Amino acid sequence: MLKLLLCIFCALMIGVLLLNLRQQRLELSYQTNKLHDEVEKCQAKLWQQQLQVAIFTAPNAISKTVGDQNLKMVPQNPLQQAVNQTPADSRE
Repeated sequence: MLKLLLCIFCALMIGVLLLNLRQQRLELSYQTNKLHDEVEKCQAKLWQQQLQVAIFTAPNAISKTVGDQNLKMVPQNPLQQAVNQTPADSRE
């Protein structure tokens, strides 16, 4: 009789522990999904910011801004000289 009660008690304890572990797994899964959603939101915000930077730094947007401000900008390295120069010219 004592062995039977001990077996029932052990089975009950194992059942309770398994339920506890299952609950912990479900809570961790919920937290993981919540964090994953937060990461996706941050990534979407980052992509939107990158898109805005790309729009504002596009060559036509920069040309318009420079034109609107009447800035006299000169390239540091003249492009015409670099285009006209061939690799054979640079060896001489």
